[in-house]
Amino acid sequence: MENKDLFKLVGTKSADAEKISKPSLSFWKDVLYRFRKNKLALVGVVILALLIIMAIFGPMISGYDYASNDLSNKNQPPSAEHWFGTDDLGRDVFTRTWEGARISIFIGLAAAFIDLTIGVFWGGIAGYKGGRVDEYMMRTADVLYGIPYLLLVILLMVVLGSSLSTMILAMSITGWVNMSRIVRGQVLSLKGQEYVLASRTLGAGTSRIMSKHLIPNAMGPILVTMTLTIPSAIFTEAFLSFLGLGLTPPLASWGTMASDGLPALRYYPWRLFFPATFICLTIFAFNVIGDGLRDALDPRLRK
Repeated sequence: MENKDLFKLVGTKSADAEKISKPSLSFWKDVLYRFRKNKLALVGVVILALLIIMAIFGPMISGYDYASNDLSNKNQPPSAEHWFGTDDLGRDVFTRTWEGARISIFIGLAAAFIDLTIGVFWGGIAGYKGGRVDEYMMRTADVLYGIPYLLLVILLMVVLGSSLSTMILAMSITGWVNMSRIVRGQVLSLKGQEYVLASRTLGAGTSRIMSKHLIPNAMGPILVTMTLTIPSAIFTEAFLSFLGLGLTPPLASWGTMASDGLPALRYYPWRLFFPATFICLTIFAFNVIGDGLRDALDPRLRK
């Protein structure tokens, strides 16, 4: 028997071809598909969504004001009247918890947005221009990176005073450096691609190349970094509050509530339990979302 008799061509019917054919996925659709397969990341999305919903509507449904004192009801345990109990001034802990969620999440988002804006601009220009521009800009970033982050934040809070704007500013002085390094690395790897060279040949300026080609194609690592920056800022706020550098009363955040509840842990544990629990849940949610995004992007990043 000849070798050609061992192999036969199998025909494919057009109907069968349509059944097995599958439309190609775009980059972000592929990322979303991979992300949805990560069950833990989806749990993080659900937790974060519930926290944001409660931060919006929680203070509205409690029936209490977060700043109103009622000394006759101080340090009451959780009950049908006060779901999370009351603090040493008789304030409703449920209301203050979700009022504090607004401030804590806002601090995280604001700090991350400032880090994103400065980091993308600084790292993008440094990576695209290269040469001495890159060297000077990144040496400046290295000097800022060498300054102890928490020490600088504490110093600024002491000098400028405790306020929401001061806290966000203090976190952002050096917080953008890590983002700039990531963006610079992405731009360095992308600026030699054919589509970038073609755009430059056609006369496109630096701003157009950055906004249309380089930054959009670097959004994956940027988004992952942002999801990890937000919980870091929330934790920093809580840490500053433990040091007594938190927001001024009667403003509430999870950090200030945890700081106030710590001395009362032995006798009134609910005052620390609820803010500490939601700090942990928020950090967990953002971290697993960030890990899920990183895993979803890895197959693309390895190419």
